[in-house]
Amino acid sequence: MLIPVNLYSLVALGSQFVVVLEEIEGPRLIPIWIGAAEGNSIAMHLNRIQLPRPMTHDLIINLVNLWKSKIVKVVITELKESTFYASIYLQQNNHVEEIDARPSDSIALALRASAPLFVDESVFQQCEPLLKPISKDELNEFKRKLADLKPEDIYKDINKRPPQAPPPPPTPPTPPKP
Repeated sequence: MLIPVNLYSLVALGSQFVVVLEEIEGPRLIPIWIGAAEGNSIAMHLNRIQLPRPMTHDLIINLVNLWKSKIVKVVITELKESTFYASIYLQQNNHVEEIDARPSDSIALALRASAPLFVDESVFQQCEPLLKPISKDELNEFKRKLADLKPEDIYKDINKRPPQAPPPPPTPPTPPKP
């Protein structure tokens, strides 16, 4: 069973990155460690940084488009011996071809092609469970409360004096030196 996911976050950790994918209709997160080049490529795309010359993932998208093909989906297919595997599904005319690829490259290409990302359920089952900090319902409730909040609700206590601390006890006098 394929579980639709979104990119939840991208975190730089020294010379590596961690890309975290979130289950769209559920609470699970899946972290995948990736290399610096792929992490930088994903970060540049997310930040809409355009370089004068195409980088590798941009070049691949240009070739896919030139050949009148389309990336229809990317799937994180399995986890074997702490290594994630992925497939890119490339369509040309009515023919879809599955291409083995690293998850980092697959995610970078899916983002550029606006292709959906999926994780096979078996991968989620093999990973240590990580859950989203809050649910979508909790997030929507928080947004609703923010929308109803008035500035005076935030600043209502700003003119109040803070409680006065009790004065310190008197220090005993020092005896004169002989």
